[in-house]
Amino acid sequence: MTTPLTAAIEGIGLWAPGVPSWEAFVGLHRGAGAPEAAPARPAPTLLPPNERRRAPDTVLVALQAAQAACEAAGRDPASLPSVFTSTYGELAITDNMCATLARAPTEVSPTRFHNSVHNAAAGYWTIGTGAMEPATAISAGQASFAMGLVEALAQLEAGAQAVLLVAYDGPAVGPLNDVLDSQGLLGVALVLARPAAGDRLAAQAVVAAGDGRGLRIGLGHG
Repeated sequence: MTTPLTAAIEGIGLWAPGVPSWEAFVGLHRGAGAPEAAPARPAPTLLPPNERRRAPDTVLVALQAAQAACEAAGRDPASLPSVFTSTYGELAITDNMCATLARAPTEVSPTRFHNSVHNAAAGYWTIGTGAMEPATAISAGQASFAMGLVEALAQLEAGAQAVLLVAYDGPAVGPLNDVLDSQGLLGVALVLARPAAGDRLAAQAVVAAGDGRGLRIGLGHG
């Protein structure tokens, strides 16, 4: 027996190097050229300039995509519960910290540790937006997006009117590159809401009973 969980997609946000928006990605997919003078680094305006300079690229790309999705949906970011999901958080800083621990443990930087944890992006988001709604952070390896989608849809099923889902990752370096297949910077965000009659763009997860190995997810037109 399966339990389908479905939601309408109210807004989409995306940022990748050379593709700074969902609209640019759609245009590229349809054969249009890449945008000219695309920014080299995401720069979410909800963070002050000093914070943007200090934050790692994975935090910036997550917040950039999240902000764009909320704008597209016409939703106040502070009003939405959020789910942030990534492979294992900030991979480059994690590699650096592990190398430092092996070489000189007393030299570990508290700031770098602060940015390495898998809920760093969720923390920056709630501070930057002033959101008091629940924020969930998930790291589940290659299943991270699927697990994040299931969590967001479950929150809708439990009574939330809309949920922000943010998936992001950066490149794996060092030994992490041997066990992970993360080769670039990407952030994607969806504002998901309870479906209503006439909604066409939908997200769906079907979770099998038992051990859950029957999980199937889909994004598309309903």
